[in-house]
Amino acid sequence: MADQWCSIIPPYMLDELASRGTKVEAAGARRTLEHDEHMRAQRNPAAPTVRASAAARSLPTRDDGAGPLRTICDAKHSEKLPGAVVRAEGARAVKDVSVNEAYDGLGDTWKLFHEVFARDSIDGQGLGLIGTVHYGKDYDNAFWDGDQMVFGDGDGKIFGRFTASVDVIGHELAHGVTQYTAALAYDGQSGALNESMSDVFGAMVKQYALGQDAKDADWLIGAELLAPGIEGRALRDMMNPGTAYDDPKLGADPQPASMADYVTTASDNGGVHINSGIPNRAFALAAVALGGKSWEGVGQVWYDVLTGDKIQARCDFATFAKLTLDAAKERFGATSSEVKAITDAWKSVGVVPGAKKKPTKTRKPKKATPTATTPVTVQRSGGFAGITKTRDTTLGELPELDQYRWQTLLAGDDLHTLAVHGQHPDEFCYRVASEPLDVDVTVGEKALPKPVKELFQRTLEQ
Repeated sequence: MADQWCSIIPPYMLDELASRGTKVEAAGARRTLEHDEHMRAQRNPAAPTVRASAAARSLPTRDDGAGPLRTICDAKHSEKLPGAVVRAEGARAVKDVSVNEAYDGLGDTWKLFHEVFARDSIDGQGLGLIGTVHYGKDYDNAFWDGDQMVFGDGDGKIFGRFTASVDVIGHELAHGVTQYTAALAYDGQSGALNESMSDVFGAMVKQYALGQDAKDADWLIGAELLAPGIEGRALRDMMNPGTAYDDPKLGADPQPASMADYVTTASDNGGVHINSGIPNRAFALAAVALGGKSWEGVGQVWYDVLTGDKIQARCDFATFAKLTLDAAKERFGATSSEVKAITDAWKSVGVVPGAKKKPTKTRKPKKATPTATTPVTVQRSGGFAGITKTRDTTLGELPELDQYRWQTLLAGDDLHTLAVHGQHPDEFCYRVASEPLDVDVTVGEKALPKPVKELFQRTLEQ
């Protein structure tokens, strides 16, 4: 099982902040973006793992099946993981609110999967849950790195501490569950389903912890993260996608609520954070229509599909919708209220269960010689928020050495070779396009060699 690196704040939010925020806010957003890019590169299977230290290896790794095995560490504003242990499983609460929130949130997530779905931790085999707080300086994110949770404190102006939202903790840990089960490919509609699964289970973690019925829930993701003064209610609104925020510094929530507004884009790994609003709304609508606890009806169906043997890595919305109906019929019966609620929900968001996708033509790259006049588009997208940054230029506008590097890269097959690796949940990715060369390639950051990643970054910043 390859490690996954997944963060809660989409890059599109950080990119907006980097361009719209004050000098200090923009600098903080850029630091977070740069850090996250580095972390994703570190998760490359060919690179050393982030947590290969002796300290990390010495932490408890497996629970006993009766309760979670939590270890909370303090990075003390460094970027070294896991940090110093400050609260172990069963220890009393401490004065540090972030430590206690992380401890409780990891426990709430474990409880949902254990008590409702009979799953022993994230991997189903008792994986110990490690959380590191006070990571970095004014770090505007939280992430699951394939081994543990990591929480920044936020900058206090745009984002508050990232331990404050239990649904955020549930979201990131759910990426781990998907990693160990369906392993949904992180691009296009399968990537949007990957993100949606994390929002769905993150919402259920919150509702389960609060004992809420579906009709009483707010269906917001990250409602506690936005600092006072920010014009928004949360990062995402599952019931009403596209309405979570509209702020001068963060831009407007870009999520569509139905297939009628589906966003076709090469950014954000094909819109994984943007289009996840569609299956998100389907789940919320079905849960509210059915009534009662979301995890007792629709939640069971979603879990059955995620962990079943019928879902494929490249699953699209229509296929997933059919799988949910099949699972609902098997668990509750063909004439059940669960089947009706799910059927109506998919209809409301414009997804036709089992509909066939139109075949797409694949283009073979042409062997052409790039010159100084060759246009090239470089685009960075991805992350939890899916913020996009783009530059259109010609090779001749770049510094001489970078021009040479681009000519070499575009003339060969390296970009297409790197693209084979695909992208991971909440991973930053880079798109390189040049129409005269018939090049249009998207590469996950983890797959990028350091010199190539630095070339892309310099090109975007120049």
